[in-house]
Amino acid sequence: MYQLLDGKQTSIAIKDQIANEVRQYTAKGMRPPHLAAILVGDDGASQTYVANKEKSSHEVGFTSSVYRYSSNTSEEELLRAIEFLNDDDEVDGFIVQLPLPKHINEQNVINAISPDKDVDGFTPINIGRMVLGEDAFLPATPMGVCSILEHYNIETEGKHCVVIGRSNIVGTPVANLLSRNKKGANCTVTLCHSRTRNLPEITRQADILVVAIGKQEFVTADMVKPGAVVIDVGIHRVPDETKKNGYHLAGDVKHSEVDSLCSWVTPVPGGVGPLTIVSLLQNTMKAYRKHMSLN
Repeated sequence: MYQLLDGKQTSIAIKDQIANEVRQYTAKGMRPPHLAAILVGDDGASQTYVANKEKSSHEVGFTSSVYRYSSNTSEEELLRAIEFLNDDDEVDGFIVQLPLPKHINEQNVINAISPDKDVDGFTPINIGRMVLGEDAFLPATPMGVCSILEHYNIETEGKHCVVIGRSNIVGTPVANLLSRNKKGANCTVTLCHSRTRNLPEITRQADILVVAIGKQEFVTADMVKPGAVVIDVGIHRVPDETKKNGYHLAGDVKHSEVDSLCSWVTPVPGGVGPLTIVSLLQNTMKAYRKHMSLN
């Protein structure tokens, strides 16, 4: 019988730790940590994510600010907003919610964010520091994957981890993190992608399978070794007239087939998703300690 890697419960435990730390600092008369976000346009998923970020920030005692811009905002105007937040001494960290409108170059925007406030961990400097094993703000979703494995004491050392998906946001960084010589890592990692040959043959070798390919219910039973730990990073809105909001959520894994084969598996929703936001809070807490010289 498989067991769930419950992201909601894990996130609650981490939030409690953060909230306790914030209370200790504010009790001494210090300002709380401040996490800001820039939201461009009216993408529904992005609005939901930013709203959840605000809610979670308030739950742990952070100050939260959201700067909203219309979808026809120019790249120059957005870069000015980033410069403003880079220079604002009251803001410890901020994110620019992706995706951005097509007329804006996302990499130019990411490059403009101060590495010291880059709590999404997307800037080249933080990515470079991560790859070198130096102190860095880690990308939120890969950090969440590692957090849930650690919270449930999943053995990683010497295990074969197969990652499906090579994006700069999830697949590539999570492969890097799980291969590091440190506690909660030390995996032998195989990174697969859309050009990988004999993919099921490789995924069936995985002790830990991380699926971040962005394709609905892509991983089926024939791709999973019995007893594997399966981490489903994907999330898709599937039209569903039986639901009040008109859709249900599905992952990159076909859970109706796969779950019974697993030793541990993340649900969708309620798996990696809650930990993505918690990772942002952890990075902001880290930025705050540095900013306030508390380390």
